[in-house]
Amino acid sequence: MRSPTNLFLRFGLKRRVYVFTLLLAAFATLLSIATLCKFYSQGSLFVTNTFGDHVLADDRVAEVEMDKIMDSIIRKIVKEMEQLKELAANSEEDQSEWKNERLRYSSFLADILGKLASVKVLLPRIEANVRRQETETGMAHPLSTSSQPYDKVIEHFLVEEIRKYIRIKPNRLGRRNFFGANGTFTSIGHACFSMKEELEEYMDYDVGDLCKDDWKQAQRLMVHGCDPLPRRRCFARAPKLYTKPLPINESMWKLPDDQNVRWSHYRCSTFACLAKNSTGKGFFKCADCFNLTHHEMPRWMKAVYVDPASNLTADFLIEEVLQIKPGEMRIGLDFSVGTGTFAARMREFDVTIVSAMINLGAPFNEMIALRGLLPLYLTVNQRLPFFDNTLDIIHTTRFLDGWIDFILLDFVLYDWDRVLRPGGLLWIDSFFCQEEDLDDYLHAFGMLRYKKHKWVVVPKLDKDDQEVFFSAVLEKPPRPF
Repeated sequence: MRSPTNLFLRFGLKRRVYVFTLLLAAFATLLSIATLCKFYSQGSLFVTNTFGDHVLADDRVAEVEMDKIMDSIIRKIVKEMEQLKELAANSEEDQSEWKNERLRYSSFLADILGKLASVKVLLPRIEANVRRQETETGMAHPLSTSSQPYDKVIEHFLVEEIRKYIRIKPNRLGRRNFFGANGTFTSIGHACFSMKEELEEYMDYDVGDLCKDDWKQAQRLMVHGCDPLPRRRCFARAPKLYTKPLPINESMWKLPDDQNVRWSHYRCSTFACLAKNSTGKGFFKCADCFNLTHHEMPRWMKAVYVDPASNLTADFLIEEVLQIKPGEMRIGLDFSVGTGTFAARMREFDVTIVSAMINLGAPFNEMIALRGLLPLYLTVNQRLPFFDNTLDIIHTTRFLDGWIDFILLDFVLYDWDRVLRPGGLLWIDSFFCQEEDLDDYLHAFGMLRYKKHKWVVVPKLDKDDQEVFFSAVLEKPPRPF
């Protein structure tokens, strides 16, 4: 019969094993959290709706606390081993079963103690490696004068795809690339931070899967200043039954196949619907733009609108504008609302035009592309993606009108001046505004100090003389200094 002392010792030993197992589980949890904190800042654990309104815990404090917890666990294990030795020495008889269990328990504690000691030695090395990686990946932007780490900006977003996209990407070879930078610095529009929930919804997808049918949400983000948008790692949806586009000799003046467009989020679901002369179909400023034969074909080939009182017109013809600089117009930009007709007509004069447009109520970009022309999906918020002094001509109509703020108009005009080459032409086509605002707008255009080749103001008769049309062809002067 076993003595009561041995039974007590065995019962106490098992109880100690259970308690110690719980302690190890708690320690493993704490160690996992501490390790994650070295790779992911604590700021990502906070949910916030405003940028920078939470206080981030100091990394060094977390590391000190982790060291204290580890030292405490080690001390408890050492104390447990000492008590185990005392219990073995005080036992009256050393039965083989008790001896085997004591040896196994002692070996287990010694093994755990050795592993903890190894972890404690490795943690400083891991920390140094993480710090080195942060330095190499440029967690602080190399051109920044702010003391705020670059990752603090990234932590504003909770969706991991956004964080991965805007995080600085280091060069794999560890030296500057042919751009002269030590990494790649992807960007998003500043208003993306104000539209946090909308952007996170846009970037919430499965990598490698089909994207959601959310082009309208993407355009809404762009129009409201979240421009440029981040790239995505999903496949854009396409029309279900895409057919072969029309040949170039047919596509200019013939409506494309309806199957080549995704008609989601539009009022119309066919090009024929858009071509009808009815209100509420597409964008109100371009209600007839899809009527290629009757509305679009005469434009810029003959004057469509002539003021009966003065016999003046705001409709300049392409041929007479090109005669201002014969043979010099080769490439240009049309920043307008339309379906590419201006580019189609300029193509007949061997001038290549890029048409900048967004899909305001109708598939303008698809229409331009299906006609065999080059669309540029661009908002007025964005700097033009052209280098300085490269374009021969810039044309605009039905877009920058009396709704535009004067400061914004200044920024737009100076950006156009930047990409227009010396001797290039700026064609302001039928700009309309309130008559009382005309002098202010004319002053804005006059600030460019361009040479005036054409300059005309005529009343807009459908507004009871309260609005006027303004058209001009201006030449950028040389600036040698």
